[in-house]
Amino acid sequence: MSNKILYIILLTNILFASKLIKIDLSKQKLYAIENGDIVFSGDISSGKSGHRTPRGTFKIIDKERFHISNKYPEPNGGAKMPYMHRLTNSGLAIHQGYLPGYPASHGCIRVSKTTAKKLWRWSREGIKVKIYGDASDFIPKKPKRVAKKRVKKHKKYIAKKRYKRRRHYSKRVRQKRYIIRAQTRVVRVRRVPAYEVVEELDTW
Repeated sequence: MSNKILYIILLTNILFASKLIKIDLSKQKLYAIENGDIVFSGDISSGKSGHRTPRGTFKIIDKERFHISNKYPEPNGGAKMPYMHRLTNSGLAIHQGYLPGYPASHGCIRVSKTTAKKLWRWSREGIKVKIYGDASDFIPKKPKRVAKKRVKKHKKYIAKKRYKRRRHYSKRVRQKRYIIRAQTRVVRVRRVPAYEVVEELDTW
């Protein structure tokens, strides 16, 4: 009997563990908290200026795996919102969406695909969602600079480059260079020694 009671207590603790979702608008972060400990966290994109995400304490009213918006894009809707957790009947929800790195939604809280899947498996209807902070205080991170690798130039490429440079010489310079080459060729021609010529004349 005692083992059965312990098993029931453990099951009740697992099923009815105190779960809470915290959303910090100033940091653009979502935290899944269970029994006071952060189970997982993820980046979000809350409402932009003119469509600010309301602050306060809400509850997950409904969950829908494949949800399509009735409002956005206006006027007829049709935007896909997978892993949707509805917080209000007026349209506030947590769902998978594009994260540009700053507040950009129409009021909903967008999360990445990995965070949305984790949240879908972990959450249930009735969990409290606490939204606090101010999105205008959020400072987007600067993109990391990636160092460019130095590519070694190929020998053929260098030869082509040098060949192209020769073409840029002016007409005068090219003529001078041709004359110099011609002169060197004349000098290189083998000349007959004088004593050989004398011997030939004597014999003749």
